[in-house]
Amino acid sequence: MNGPAELTSNESRMRRSTTAEEIKRLILLRGLHPGDPIPTETELCQELGVSRSSVREAIRTLATLDIVEVRHGTGTVVGQMSLAPLVETLVFRGVLSPGDDLAALRDVVDLRRSLDLALTDDVVAAHSGHVDEEIPRLVDQMLTSAENGKAFLYEDRQFHTRLLAPLRNQLAGQLVAAFWDIHTAVLPRLDLALPADLRQTAKAHSDMYTAARSGDGDAYRKAVVDHYEPLLRMLKSRSEGGHG
Repeated sequence: MNGPAELTSNESRMRRSTTAEEIKRLILLRGLHPGDPIPTETELCQELGVSRSSVREAIRTLATLDIVEVRHGTGTVVGQMSLAPLVETLVFRGVLSPGDDLAALRDVVDLRRSLDLALTDDVVAAHSGHVDEEIPRLVDQMLTSAENGKAFLYEDRQFHTRLLAPLRNQLAGQLVAAFWDIHTAVLPRLDLALPADLRQTAKAHSDMYTAARSGDGDAYRKAVVDHYEPLLRMLKSRSEGGHG
């Protein structure tokens, strides 16, 4: 049977959750957008019929999710709704994964590849016959870095960002960027080196853009597979070595 302390704790969590849901509903009903101010603490207490402490706990919860942003001195506004909390949570999960510590990273890489493959038609349609002068420059920098055995994380992220920028589905681009951030954050924490054949990865970026510009979906898909193959091979080798 639950004791008084546990019941109090559960009730507190329920009040916080309910108040947070009500604040989210209020944001939607009023059609508020990122940066718009939300009602003051006093107004929320009166409108929702809850205590000041419940409002404060709910605001703290929503702030950690980037749904609201507390600006000291100016009040609380609707947050940017970024995927940063997702990234932080999955990075933490990746380094604390029980048992096979490479499983979380393999999952992220698989998801990245699946997303890139799923977006093939949209990417090809967006870039077919069009030129983005920045992407070839990024590719050249990646190829040069690969030849010198150096990583090219900044150029890699910029490449994927620009490749997906013309897509109508902005969430797709945000998800790809989020999983990229998770991938690159978890990689060093697991003490993994970058794949030895960096040139294949760099060339795959070049092939992806060339295929997209020429409207060749099949070639684009092949380039996506080539892009992830070195990393997946390294992860498989490391996993088998760890269990051998």
